[in-house]
Amino acid sequence: MNARRKPRLIVVGNGMAPGRALEQLFERAPDSYEVTIFNAEPRVNYDRIMLSPVLSGEKTFEEIVIHGDGWYADHGVTLYKGCRVTHIDRQARMVATEGGIAESYDKLLIATGSLPIIIPVPGHNLAGVLTYRDLDDVQAMLLMAQSRGNAVVIGGGLLGLEAAAGLRERGMQVTVLHLMPTLMERQLDPAAGHLLKQAVEARGIRVITEANTKAILGDKQVRAVALADGTEIPADLVVMAVGIRPNAVLAKDAGLEVKRGIVVGADMRTSDPDIFAVGECAEAHGQVFGLVAPLYDMANVVAAQLAGDAAAQFQPTATATKLKVTGINLFSAGDFADGKDREEIVLRDAARGIYKRLVLKDNRIVGTVLYGDTSDGAWFFDLLKRDTDVADMRETLIFGPRYAGGAQADPTAAVAALPDDAEICGCNGVCKGKITAAIDAQGLKSLDDVRARTKASASCGSCTGLVEQLLRIKLGDAYNPATVQPMCGCTGLGHDDVRRLIVAQQLKSIPELMQALEWKTSGGCAKCRPALNYYLLATWPGEYKDDSQSRYINERVHANIQKDGTYSVVPRMWGGVTSAKELRAIADVVDRFNIPTVKVTGGQRIDMLGVKKDDLPAVWAELNAAGLVSGHAYGKALRTVKTCVGSEWCRFGTQDSTGLGIKIEKFMWGSWTPAKVKMAVSGCPRNCAEATCKDVGVICVESGYDILFAGAAGLDIKGTETLGHVDNEPEVIEVIAALVQLYREQGRYLERIYKWAKRVGLDTIRQQVMADRERRAALYERFVYSQTFSQHDPWAERAKGHDAHEFAPLRDLSRLEAAE
Repeated sequence: MNARRKPRLIVVGNGMAPGRALEQLFERAPDSYEVTIFNAEPRVNYDRIMLSPVLSGEKTFEEIVIHGDGWYADHGVTLYKGCRVTHIDRQARMVATEGGIAESYDKLLIATGSLPIIIPVPGHNLAGVLTYRDLDDVQAMLLMAQSRGNAVVIGGGLLGLEAAAGLRERGMQVTVLHLMPTLMERQLDPAAGHLLKQAVEARGIRVITEANTKAILGDKQVRAVALADGTEIPADLVVMAVGIRPNAVLAKDAGLEVKRGIVVGADMRTSDPDIFAVGECAEAHGQVFGLVAPLYDMANVVAAQLAGDAAAQFQPTATATKLKVTGINLFSAGDFADGKDREEIVLRDAARGIYKRLVLKDNRIVGTVLYGDTSDGAWFFDLLKRDTDVADMRETLIFGPRYAGGAQADPTAAVAALPDDAEICGCNGVCKGKITAAIDAQGLKSLDDVRARTKASASCGSCTGLVEQLLRIKLGDAYNPATVQPMCGCTGLGHDDVRRLIVAQQLKSIPELMQALEWKTSGGCAKCRPALNYYLLATWPGEYKDDSQSRYINERVHANIQKDGTYSVVPRMWGGVTSAKELRAIADVVDRFNIPTVKVTGGQRIDMLGVKKDDLPAVWAELNAAGLVSGHAYGKALRTVKTCVGSEWCRFGTQDSTGLGIKIEKFMWGSWTPAKVKMAVSGCPRNCAEATCKDVGVICVESGYDILFAGAAGLDIKGTETLGHVDNEPEVIEVIAALVQLYREQGRYLERIYKWAKRVGLDTIRQQVMADRERRAALYERFVYSQTFSQHDPWAERAKGHDAHEFAPLRDLSRLEAAE
């Protein structure tokens, strides 16, 4: 007898709201539906709230993914990426895509989100005019930002200001145009709007209010924005962030009731009872919603209804707004308009840049605006949502929960008093009870544990303080937020402590270190030994002898192992430049040793793949004979210095970028670092060598050289930060060597430069390398001294027999015979 077929649930859209609905459905009624998702975007579900930190470089896309590919597989969900649904046949109960896929449904969930509003001014369709709604928009902005030109953001609301801050962080000159007299006028009163404008301008962003955009100028590519008063603002990029409207076209074409959005009842069902709508495309109680909290409330109702709870109803509640721009703390909730039946309580602290305003009606909070200090936002918001009578605490209310009713109280008392359903994390819709239950049930001990299990504080981070207070309440003295993460299970010490003690106690060998620092194991492990080997090598150049057995296999044999057990060999090509002699030598080696694959790498080098391990010394010997040395493609070391042709050949080149790249690479090759280091030198701001996504980059300009650092273009995608400007090539080399030496001395093993920079602080690095010339000179000298022990070709040594045991088979088993 056949098993009963599970009902089919098709989801159109894969944003945050449908993702939350499916999470809740799988918790309530696991394995109750056969789920298929059609996502117009070519990727998994991610946290759109966090697009602004991705734009600014504070987060990577991988860090904002909500459901990775594994989540869909674990729950048996079929996900079609980059697959847009174009038609719903309600009679046949089918959906069809523009690619010709057709699927039947028993229940359908429409989550098509919203569309950005485009101001229909002349020039709105020019190249370089973008909107700001999804990751594709962010990636387009990041590409445009590489020019470090002029950007104009039209719209001074939440999204517009976040886009402006991100583009400024990427090095663009940014102007914000806002039609109204003050910024974020829907969320802020004029006083807070004024403070916000000052803070935005302090970041180097020009703000023009009461600015009426007349036209966007340009032929094919945008060049300026014209205002109604005749002002023209230069622009290489224009971002429209003036609002959104529900994307209800698919539902309207299917004959569903549509007004501003897809009309749904309190049960989130559309005019067709088998079709639900959720998120920004839905219109409930005559309202459409754009903030995540009500969207998650909608999602919870959808999940409950699909799981059989017919009583579940969506009821709109007050929402709160936070600005996700690092260094600007802003919170608003409710209605703060003036009225005869309202009174207000205001606190201003000009010296600390704090402004707080509470709007009361009948002794109840109806609106709140906090600027500068938002730590009490959750408490005020909870009082607002619960319609709490605040008469008894009226005199001290503005000072927050610690002073409610009189003298200062335990700072955790107010959080402890919050009910279990009080919202702690607005970004992810996590209440207090869910966090405390997870701490108890799953034995959570740290902020990272809570983030991993509940998602609270995992997005914008503004609720981190509240989450930490809950941890402190539940764990008492056992909670120590400053606890150092140990290097591994062999020690309780962290990387920074080990590095400090190596210097303080003059520890110069691994056995000595393990004894002195009371290692818990006799010989360490695969995590700590490579790290210790690097720390000792970087701290005591010329004194500590490199322990090859504390290195991974690639660094032991100076080649990259492949999945079939063969190796790849990548010779160094200084600045990406080669010659006929070198190319002939490579060709001869490929023929002589039957190397199956030869590939040009992204770092302007040639990779020979499929080399047998016992052939490596002979391959290296022949390459050495042509003047080729190890490219260290296997090492935690300088890999490449990529260049463009520069002023020698290019019409736009301002400096000899190729020559400079060769000088840098020949000066710095062989140096071991905490993780791999890639560099690039571009001969002009057109940036053909892609210097703005490298660990260290140089952009040549007419006046000298802009030095950049802390970029990434691998698992993480991140633009560089500006380190500084210098006038000549010797200064470039000195600054880069000092920067790398600082990284060598402070970086944790396997920590890339961009992660190190984020941890220690960009301004700290700029101060030590650029502003403090004595410090820079000392770092440079230490790097030069270290190089006297590092610049030897490991291939040449091994071609002459060094470490021969690494390349010889343990035993020849090809001629074994059976015993009689």
